[in-house]
Amino acid sequence: MAICRELAGEKWVLMTTAQTPTNIAVIKYWGKRDEALILPVNDSISVTLDPSHLCTITTVAVSPDFEKDRMWLNRKEISLSGARYQNCLREIRSRANDVEDEEKKIKIAKKDWEKLHVYIDSYNNFPTAAGLASSAAGFACLVFALANLMNVKEDHSQLSAIARQGSGSACRSLYGGFVKWNMGKEKDGSDSLAIQLADEKHWDDLVIIIAVVSSRQKETSSTSGMRETVETSLLLQHRAKEIVPKRVLAMEEAIKNRDFASFAQLTCNDSNQFHAVCLDTSPPIFYMNDTSHRIISLVEKWNRSEGEPQVAYTFDAGPNSVLIARNRKAAVSLLQRLLFYFPPNAETVLDSYVLGDKSILQDAGIKSVEDIESLPQPPEINSSSQKYQGDVSYFICTKPGKGPVVLPESESLLDPKTGLPKNL
Repeated sequence: MAICRELAGEKWVLMTTAQTPTNIAVIKYWGKRDEALILPVNDSISVTLDPSHLCTITTVAVSPDFEKDRMWLNRKEISLSGARYQNCLREIRSRANDVEDEEKKIKIAKKDWEKLHVYIDSYNNFPTAAGLASSAAGFACLVFALANLMNVKEDHSQLSAIARQGSGSACRSLYGGFVKWNMGKEKDGSDSLAIQLADEKHWDDLVIIIAVVSSRQKETSSTSGMRETVETSLLLQHRAKEIVPKRVLAMEEAIKNRDFASFAQLTCNDSNQFHAVCLDTSPPIFYMNDTSHRIISLVEKWNRSEGEPQVAYTFDAGPNSVLIARNRKAAVSLLQRLLFYFPPNAETVLDSYVLGDKSILQDAGIKSVEDIESLPQPPEINSSSQKYQGDVSYFICTKPGKGPVVLPESESLLDPKTGLPKNL
């Protein structure tokens, strides 16, 4: 079947826009057994974050007028020549099927996808490459959007194995809620894919507060950091073989039973061990900074004073902390403590200092920066404690969220007539 409107000399652009969440690992992925296919040395488990606060939006378009594949990321054109992009494009194109849009009178035969080029526009509503899993959301969104455009029949789990070839953690962003990435055993990576353990409604008591300590790009990328760790850290080998398999089973049970005490202990322990593995790398890798350490200390002291965990902390490859509170009440107390120790700079507007679900601010009785100044010292601290004004850039209040969705055409980032970015 030919591309009917092209033969008639008419111009057309066919588009799909998708939104995909980011995720935070509570059992970490660190280290590959195959660099090219991005196959991990251990299983990992993550929580998907609410896409209304942290997500990637991607529009993909196809037209016979496009002379080559092009991509724009956060309003700047980038090269698609890298192996990771090429792998994703190749894998999706090879699974494309016939597409027919009756309203636009467009028919694309399966065989025609090899000759057609795509334009891609992608936007993150949070900092890129700062340890907030922007590449995970980005590649998951790219694969999900292209699969919808090209009428790919594979399910989310099978698509996750393609997204994994762009960024390992991307495979976990193909689902909402709680997600496990099975490391797999096959050499071709066919069984290294994501499965959903539970959806976002399973444990909807949880509230998540992210402290963005730095939105700068990190010094050591995850890719190069992992490679150095695999080559030099004996602790990583012990972790992958002996520790993570047991932790994964325990974490699956904790999630299934909504057992916050076990969930918190496993999450904190695994985060700390991941950063210990980074320190065990030669040369050592430092992702956390003094502010990260102060946040850990704050949470540990509070949890101990309460007799049971109120909050779990976890840090990916960066200094930003993801704090998971057991319920709304604990989240309100957590936010009060964070704002007490890390008040904004004098010129900062409260609205730009606490982002996401701002209703937690209201529950905490904070309507202005002046309210932060009058917060009482947390009772678990005996002596008058130092404050670290300006050490946190901002906070994001969020919760576990849903997986990828297709957005209406009105949300498109590309012009429906030209296929070029609307903001150029």
